[in-house]
Amino acid sequence: MKKSIGLFLILWSVFSLSAKEKHYLLLSPNGRLEVTVTLDDHLSYSVKHDGEKLLDKSQIALALDNQQAIVLGNDPQLQKQKRKQITENIVSPFYRFSSFTANYNELTLSFRGNYTVVFRAYDQGIAYRFQTSFKQPIVIKNEVSSFVFDQNYKTYAPYSTVPKDKDQFAMAFQNLYTEAGIGDLDAEKLAFLPLTIDYANGKKLTITESDLEDYPGMFLRGGQQKNKLEAVFASYPKKMDYRPWRHMTYVKKRENFIAKVEGTRTFPWRILAISADDREMPVNNLVYALASPNRIGNYSWVKGGKVAWDWWNNWGIYGVDFNAGINTETYKHYIDFAAENKIPYVVLDEGWYDPKVGDMLTVIPDINLDELVMYAKGKNVGLILWTVFNVLDEQLDAACKKYGEMGIRGFKVDFLDRDDQTAVEMVYRIAEAAAKHQLVLDLHGIYKPTGINRTFPHIINFEAVFGMEEMKWSKVDKDMMKYDVIMPYIRQIAGFLDYTPGAMRNGTKRDFKDIYNNPMSQGTRCHQLAAYIVHDSPLTMLADNPTIYRKEQECTDFIVSIPNTSIEETRILQGTLGDYIVTARRVGSEWYVGGMTDWTPREITLDFSFLAAGSYQVVLFKDGINADKTAVDYKKEKLIVKPETKIKINMAPGGGFALSIKPE
Repeated sequence: MKKSIGLFLILWSVFSLSAKEKHYLLLSPNGRLEVTVTLDDHLSYSVKHDGEKLLDKSQIALALDNQQAIVLGNDPQLQKQKRKQITENIVSPFYRFSSFTANYNELTLSFRGNYTVVFRAYDQGIAYRFQTSFKQPIVIKNEVSSFVFDQNYKTYAPYSTVPKDKDQFAMAFQNLYTEAGIGDLDAEKLAFLPLTIDYANGKKLTITESDLEDYPGMFLRGGQQKNKLEAVFASYPKKMDYRPWRHMTYVKKRENFIAKVEGTRTFPWRILAISADDREMPVNNLVYALASPNRIGNYSWVKGGKVAWDWWNNWGIYGVDFNAGINTETYKHYIDFAAENKIPYVVLDEGWYDPKVGDMLTVIPDINLDELVMYAKGKNVGLILWTVFNVLDEQLDAACKKYGEMGIRGFKVDFLDRDDQTAVEMVYRIAEAAAKHQLVLDLHGIYKPTGINRTFPHIINFEAVFGMEEMKWSKVDKDMMKYDVIMPYIRQIAGFLDYTPGAMRNGTKRDFKDIYNNPMSQGTRCHQLAAYIVHDSPLTMLADNPTIYRKEQECTDFIVSIPNTSIEETRILQGTLGDYIVTARRVGSEWYVGGMTDWTPREITLDFSFLAAGSYQVVLFKDGINADKTAVDYKKEKLIVKPETKIKINMAPGGGFALSIKPE
């Protein structure tokens, strides 16, 4: 098959419809995806899947900011082309697979004017990137990346949360999905990535990017032209200022260009992840495969796992003989809880240093950090410190050296809230410094993952998700149950996420309330348990407080038993985007399966045919018979199953299930 496809590529690589217009065809290894690159007045491309048009002729270009107003991609003059068939075996630590194989066909087109465009066709989608080879640095005025469709297809678009008249690039990259036609999107609103197109026949196309380095991230705008999305990029910061609380920087004024870069470099990959079945979406590997390989070398010191977390539960322990809050006694209590349950980490979130001052080298008087580090070390628990991106960046070498030598295990870095070029540069700077001092990173208030976790394996989680924190201040009309069965299909294409699950106070649609100090979740207890399996998350918070977890020890024991750093294989057994999802993960000969539904109750049949021959012990947590009225209701069962076993599981409204499978 590969030989015949290769011959087809050679024979049909160029064909013309006019004297000027030339077309270059590239097929995926299985022959189902077809990319046609067109050279006429502009450089453009189109995409088909199984002969069906997914993307019409769509222009791409790089506009340079110089006296000649050069646009790379206009009037393209091809000098040479090169084709490759490549197989990569990729080791992927802390990922949804321990390793995987990436097969692709590559077309490299080199043009007069010192630039090249590389296209790749995988079975999972297509990607392209620009490369330039100028001797001197260049300024990028703008990048043209358009996506033209033949119909007003439905999109799942996560809009910026900033009002239209403000800087829409400055936000935390977390919002619900707006479902609207391409031409019906608000033309004044920007959507961040990933964004999905639904062809209404099972096929989906998800736009995202990889290998974002020294360059701004891509946003999309629709609604301006019929059936067309256009890329928009944050302009380069010209003037920065500080917000008093948290000493956080923000862009006060921007330049009229998007990037200043070296003249010879590669640019980010633009990715179209393509699926014919929704179950393919959460396990699409293109973002990871297209990222730059590991730059830190040995990463044996990097450890993930569960984390006892303070902020979501508002340091809400009780029944103790000290004042609960941001102090040494409270954190010793969290460390004790972590040690009791073999939880490897405790986070000290906002407040361990004075955020208004912006000096993370000075700890507040109520905390003896040296004492806490020694106490935690004696109980085999690591400490992770929260900080603000620019605060860490401004004290980068000193902070990494001090806390690395003290025995701190890593940083949770928050409130970047932008992805212009200087913001992206800051992320890489912090990643490099943290690696030198063997500090892991959990990145919050950040743009969607773009494969940097492959480049820096000590980055073991990202936020960029409308996670559990939103339940502290959101009404029930913020439909978290719907989001929970959309997000894994779309957002997880980009990479893993720090959703911070684990609520032990659970609410039905009727009973849910936004409560800040004693927060609750939408949906059932088992929906929360399932999150620890459904989510790609190598560093996963236990969001509720130790007092509640001790009262719910059966659920706590199950949560901490679920591995999240040594996953060898991930499968989506069942599901459709926006309705429900059933995810299975394998570690050695053991499997863990989690399922979630929206507010619609569902009965599913779980087929165990994915198991190898033999008998297996199953521990199942499922919604209780009264979970539709009282969301904390659940039932635990123990079963013996074989590959031919099938069982029915009922999920309540906003419900779910979770189970472990171990050889008998």
